[in-house]
Formats: sequence, C-alpha cells, structure tokens
Amino acid sequence: MYYKRCLKLCLKQKLIIPLWYSKFSSHKNSLEMTKNKKTEQKIFEAATELFLEKGVDRTSVRDIAAKADINLALLNYYFRSKENLFNAIFTKLMQENTKKLIEILDSDMSLEDKIHQYVVEYIDVLLENPLLVSFVMAILHRSWDKITQMEAISYLYSTEKFTQQLFNEAKKGNIRKTNPTQFFVDMLSLITFPFAIKLLIMDKASITEEEFKTFIRERKRRVPRILINELKGK
Repeated sequence: MYYKRCLKLCLKQKLIIPLWYSKFSSHKNSLEMTKNKKTEQKIFEAATELFLEKGVDRTSVRDIAAKADINLALLNYYFRSKENLFNAIFTKLMQENTKKLIEILDSDMSLEDKIHQYVVEYIDVLLENPLLVSFVMAILHRSWDKITQMEAISYLYSTEKFTQQLFNEAKKGNIRKTNPTQFFVDMLSLITFPFAIKLLIMDKASITEEEFKTFIRERKRRVPRILINELKGK
C-alpha cells in the first residue's frame, strides 16, 4: 500500500517516478508472470491426466480444479471453459509434436525417403510421448461438429502435397496406382496401432517396457519396407 501511495503522489504532483519503484514494479511483474506460468502448467498437467484417464466428456472443470489443487474461479480465469482448455492442450501437443512430420510430407525429397523419414520420425515422437496416441484417440471419438471446429485438427491430416506425389509417381510408372487416402491410413495404422495396444502386446509376448521399446524401434525398418513394397506391387 505504501508503494502505491507513493506512486499516486508522484503522478499527482507530476514528479518523476523514482527508479527504485520502477525496479520494484518490474520485479513484481516478473514474479507474477512466473507464478501465472506455473499455475497454467499445473492446470495443463492435471487436465491432460484426467482427459486420458476419464475421457474429455466425463471430466468436469471441478475435477480439473481439484486435481490441480486450485479453486474453480482461478481455473475459469485462465481458460473460461473446459472446451477452451481442451483445445489449448490439444493445440500445444500437436504443435510441439507434429511440426516435423508436416515438414517431411511437404518436402521435396523422394517418395521412398519421405515414407522412411516420416515413419521413423512419427515412431520417435510416440516413443517420447506415449500418451499422445490415447489423447488423439480421445479427440477422434468426439462429435464431428466439435472436431471440425478445432483448428489444430489439421495437424493430424495434412497430405495434399504427399497425395499429389503419389499421383505423379504412379503416372510415371514408378509405383502402381493407389488410393492416397487408403495408403495414408495404412501408414498411420502401422505406426500408431502398436502403441494403442501396447499392454496387449506386452502381455501376449511376455515382454517388459524396455523390450516393448526395442520391438517398436524394429518397426522403423519394417514399416517403411512394407509400405514401399505395397506401392511397388511386391
């Protein structure tokens, strides 16, 4: 209160604001920004865990506030609604983890190199972020009108240049004619499905967590070979 009264007095008397107050104010703002980021991160972590555990529609804002150990008013101050929070988390996940994938699909590299690099990069992303598959599945099980309103959904399906490349290579006779959508779904399925049934694979194969990762890494060679052989009719 003392500092605020000093500031008001300086402004009223048209005096120069003391340097000490300027530094104090700057430090105070910096602390507030750090606190805000920590609070936002707590909300992100709590909401992500609950969305994966219970599903988006079965998670309430009260659940998230309780998990983050904050009051409901504070959560609403940051995100206004559960839908805004959900969109923010999904967009953050997509931007952080799919940028390189889109760059590969939109690059000028050969089709075989593109398929190989895409598979390797995608598997690496999922190995580093194993919950991403579950989160994306939660997205896709939502109602269509909600999905189409989400700008970040484009990160999951950006294939225009890749599709054209498949057409061009088929026209040149380098690969057999194929349905681009079918091929892209085949590629995504071969990459992501083992992560979706991870526990089943570990149980049936009697393997550990580390052995599962080794199993997945082996697919970096196997999956591109399957896809390229399919294109060449082998």
